[in-house]
Parts: sequence; C-alpha cells; structure tokens
Amino acid sequence: MEPLKDIKVLAVTVYLAGPFCSMNLARMGAEVIKVEIPGKGDPVRGNGPFAGPKGTNIQRQTDDDISTRFLKRTQGVKSVTIDLKTAKGKQMFLDMAKECDVVLENLAPGSLRRIGLGYEEVAKVNPGIVYCSISGYGQTGPYADKPAHDPQIQGMAGLMDINGEEERPPVKVGIYIGDLVTPMFACYSILAALREKDRTGQGQYLDVSMMDTLVSMMFMENLEETIADGLPLRTGNISRSGPTGLYETKDGDLSLTVTSDEQWGRLSRALDAPNLLENPLFSDYVARTTNVEAARQEIQRLLGEFSLDDALERLEEFDVPCAPVRTAEQVMNDQHFWDRGSLLPMLNAAMGGPVEGVASGFPVKFSGGELPILPGAPTLGMHNKEIFEKFLGLSEEDLKKLAEENVI
Repeated sequence: MEPLKDIKVLAVTVYLAGPFCSMNLARMGAEVIKVEIPGKGDPVRGNGPFAGPKGTNIQRQTDDDISTRFLKRTQGVKSVTIDLKTAKGKQMFLDMAKECDVVLENLAPGSLRRIGLGYEEVAKVNPGIVYCSISGYGQTGPYADKPAHDPQIQGMAGLMDINGEEERPPVKVGIYIGDLVTPMFACYSILAALREKDRTGQGQYLDVSMMDTLVSMMFMENLEETIADGLPLRTGNISRSGPTGLYETKDGDLSLTVTSDEQWGRLSRALDAPNLLENPLFSDYVARTTNVEAARQEIQRLLGEFSLDDALERLEEFDVPCAPVRTAEQVMNDQHFWDRGSLLPMLNAAMGGPVEGVASGFPVKFSGGELPILPGAPTLGMHNKEIFEKFLGLSEEDLKKLAEENVI
C-alpha cells in the first residue's frame, strides 16, 4: 500500500527534523528528492561511524560507506546534488518544484528566501505548492533568528524545567524529542494542506516551530495549576498529581499507574492491603494527591516485599496498569518489535541490502496492506541521473557539463 504514491516532495533538509519528516512521507510512498550540496551533502553524512561493504568502521572504507546516523534518518529518500547559490542551480530547483507537490526545508529561517527560492518564488511557478519550513523558533517573532538545535529548544520551551528530580537541576529528555515530534506535526499538516489543495487548487506555506510544538504538548498537562499552587514541577519518576510512578521491588523496578479510586481499590486487593482503602489519607483521589508522599511510601513498602515477577503477576491479576522498566538493550532484542516492523534492519541503498545496525520502522499497521519496503539511505548524488533526466530532461552530456561547472 502506497497512499502517497502520486506525491512528489522536493526536500532541502539537514540533521534530523527535516530528514525525519522526509522519511515519514517516503514511508507512505511519496517520492522524496533530497537536494544536497555537491561534494558535501547533509552535515550528518560526515558523522561516523560508517557502514558499507566492509562492515561498520569509524572511518569510511569505501565510496559506498554511509554514516549510520544518516542511514537511520534517510530511508527511502533519493539524493541529488545542486549548488543552489548558482543561477543554473536555482533554475533547476524551480523547474523541479514545478513538477512537485511539496517543498520541505529546515534550514535557518530565511535561508532559501534570501537566495530567491522562498515560498513566494516557488509559488509563482507552482501556485499549488505546499511549502513547509521547519525551524527551531519559527519564521517570525523575537527568537526567529536564534540558532538552535534540540537541546536549546528543550531548554527554551521549558521542557527541561518539568523534567528531573525536585532538588536536582533540570534534565533534558533522553531522545531528540523536539527534532522527532515536530516533524510528525509537519507531516500531517502537509497532508492537511494537500487535502485543502484538492478542494481549492491552491497551495500554502506552513511555518512549523520546534519550540511551539513542545510548548503546546507540555500544556496538555495542568501545569498552570501546579505553578499557581507553588508545587514542584520536577517530580522525577512519580506523577505530579498522585502516586503513579516508579517503584522498586527486591530485584527490579516497575512502573505503576493508579489514578482513579477504582484502580486504587484494585491495587489494595492485589497487594492484600486493606489499609490502603481504610486510611483516610488515601480515601479518594484528592486525598491521595494531597498526601502523595505518604501514599507513595506505603506503596513502596508493600512492593518492596515482592520480587519483580511476583509483583507484576499480582498486579496484572487484578488489572492494575503496570510494567517492568526495561533496558534499551532488552527492547532492541525483543522479537515483538521486529515482528511488528517497528524495528528493522538498517539498509544502505548503494549496497542493495542490510548493514549492521537497527533502523526504526513505521509504528502503525494499516488493514489495507503493508507500507512499501524502503530501499535504504542513498549515497551523495546517487540519483542525479535518474531525477534530472526525469524532471528536467537532461542528457548525460548535460549532466557532465553541469558537473564540470560545479552546479551538481
């Protein structure tokens, strides 16, 4: 199944946010063309280790070696090289944009506009274009021109302020969450804009901000109430509003959720602890929230008497939401994820097969069929001949001349 098979995307993307958006569109069947700087490409291409015909090594061993980070982030995307600062390169980009449905970029705000390839210029040659810009702080506002990567965005958005232990410094999330969640908002905004174009024939410009994304997600929580009450925002591994959180058993940790009175009752029965129901400190949700530390200590005292397996067995028997806290290595080796396709072998398109490493799959199953198997990440300029012939009608002689002129 390829729901976006008729969609063509022209992408000027680097690092993670833009490439992840590109890759997700490619996963749905879109033809995604990544425009890279001749001889250099996406800066991530230079970050080793590299995987290729001779295995994975700190330094490149062959021309087909590709950075493992690039391999993870660019599955199914086609690579072409164009120097967009040259007159011929700009024209090639605009001519290709005429034939595309989407232009996607995540350079510093205004970078493409300053060289004559912004939304206004592209829309003149293709009024139906959906032009999406992903940036740290957005294209407007007092922060627009500040340089940013995910760690700075986590700090500026306030995410670090709510993450970590109460008496400890702020902590960033352990993955590049701004770089990964923002592209998902970009993806379905692109699809919404394409749907609108189906009705009106008009394209539009999408300004997607990493900081806006994280702030909008954070305030799905009632943070304003916690702030007004003068309560700590950083509560480590426990909930801000109750004893939900991480608990230790004799030989391992488990995550436990007890938010409702019904769940509290089931927890009491699972642990054979009627005092959890009889104690007025824990009588209802408000009481447990007010006396959260006492509730947590009592749960910990009870669970500390069990092994992890025994605790999980008891809790699951009484339908109390719980799970062991596993290591990343345990998850990586869990066949469940390989069977469902959320983890996949890492592929190098130049080799036509797998290399050492783990790639992320698409975490949604469609009843209409399987999504396409992507060919893996490309070497720099791997698709120059295919794409330039297809979109621009250029011959091998034309391509040779453009290469000699350092345009491609």
